Amino acid sequence: MGNRFQVQDRFAAGAQYIGGQLRAGTSGRTHAVVNPATGEEIYQYELAGTADVDDAVAAALAAYPGWAAATPAGRSEAMHRFALVLAEQAEDFAYVESLQCGKPIKLSAEFDVPGSVDNTAFFAGAARHLEGKSAGEYSGDHTSYVRREPIGVVGSIAPWNYPLQMAAWKVLPAIAAGNTIVLKPAEITPLTSLMFAQAAKEAGIPDGVINIVSGAGKDAGEHLVGHPDVVMTSFTGSTPVGKRVAEIATSTVKRLHLELGGKAPFVVFDDADLRAAVHGAVAGSLINTGQDCTAATRAYVQRPLYDAFVSGVAELMETVRLGDPFDPSTDLGPLISHTQRDRVAGMVERARAYARVVTGGEAPGGDLAKGAYYRPTLIADAAQDSEIVQEEIFGPVLVVLPFDTDDEGIALANDTPYGLAASAWTHDLFRANRATREIKAGCVWVNDHIPILSEMPHGGYKASGFGKDMSAYSFEEYTQVKHVMFDNTAVAEKDWHRTVFGDR
Repeated sequence: MGNRFQVQDRFAAGAQYIGGQLRAGTSGRTHAVVNPATGEEIYQYELAGTADVDDAVAAALAAYPGWAAATPAGRSEAMHRFALVLAEQAEDFAYVESLQCGKPIKLSAEFDVPGSVDNTAFFAGAARHLEGKSAGEYSGDHTSYVRREPIGVVGSIAPWNYPLQMAAWKVLPAIAAGNTIVLKPAEITPLTSLMFAQAAKEAGIPDGVINIVSGAGKDAGEHLVGHPDVVMTSFTGSTPVGKRVAEIATSTVKRLHLELGGKAPFVVFDDADLRAAVHGAVAGSLINTGQDCTAATRAYVQRPLYDAFVSGVAELMETVRLGDPFDPSTDLGPLISHTQRDRVAGMVERARAYARVVTGGEAPGGDLAKGAYYRPTLIADAAQDSEIVQEEIFGPVLVVLPFDTDDEGIALANDTPYGLAASAWTHDLFRANRATREIKAGCVWVNDHIPILSEMPHGGYKASGFGKDMSAYSFEEYTQVKHVMFDNTAVAEKDWHRTVFGDR
């Protein structure tokens, strides 16, 4: 794949995609996209400046009337073609996603890309089902109905952990509802977002409907969020940055959707299938090298299973194969950068003072030393209020704590500022129902952890943000609900007028 897809050639014109054309940024600063598995530069480009953001918003604004006026069937047909183009280019997308992120190719090819194709196909169909409340005579004298209308130009910001999927999650519901969009991907991973927009053009989606500005958050990102012609902002990223986005958006009275950090609990009750829980914990904590805000990060295990769970997870983690992301046998790739690897390592090193590192806790040597690799790590015996339990790690690290009663297990699961995802492991229907009811998270899995579906919503509670990606629920973020009311009486002097003037 790599021999026939040259990144520098594909994006030679620049990393800004505005009005259907690639072009160079105007910030006066360059940025390098680096392969985190090797430390090698794969692409260098000029970052977007505020003028590029202005141009992208102007392109989206110009395209909006035509796209908004298209019939649902017309938008749906274009998006079905979009899904087909993505499927045809699946190998290239998987290759570039692994190249810029360090993801194992089996994850890119079997999770990221198929998920994005499916998401596109889902929203192609959902575009035809933007319905409001049926018409009815709710007052007796009037007929009322509800219209769902697009809101205008959306300005979205996506993170670096799933660049392709996050581009899809931001773009697809927005354009399916008839909006146009300017997306700012993370400047360290812009490539598949650019390819996504190019594929949309190939499918016949009009120029200006999807625009990409590749720039830094302080410059391009903040200018996009504060732009007067942007009516809605959707942001996925850390909670601290999300607070800044909210400050800017609310100061200009924008609609806002935030999907922020997570610290997902993995609650194992004493009747759980231990083997299933062990395998689920390793997969759920190590997916995407732990760089997933829904990843299992805190395992709470009822005391009768605690020791066996710790030893089972440690043993299975030690079989995980680190290596070249393009080797089909590689299980775990590098973190996104050496900076992120060092941040994760720092948290683990500080935890040694108050907890036990059961396995891992180090970067590998040898051929992998030049990449941002870190071994799968299991930590036990930490206190609930410790940094390693409370703060988002975003790396291949799982912390395990015991609990005694069901009340304690659920209380511990809820004892962080976050509430994005969680899982409960039990064969007891009543325990499972209680856990799904009482754990404060936007998604609670039972006897599994991580699977997502295009048909189901994704979003959090508490410091994990608000609003939904994916599913028909996401249209709540991207549509305006309008009440339309018709008088049915043809009476000029209505009885209610007398509450304002005159007598009965």
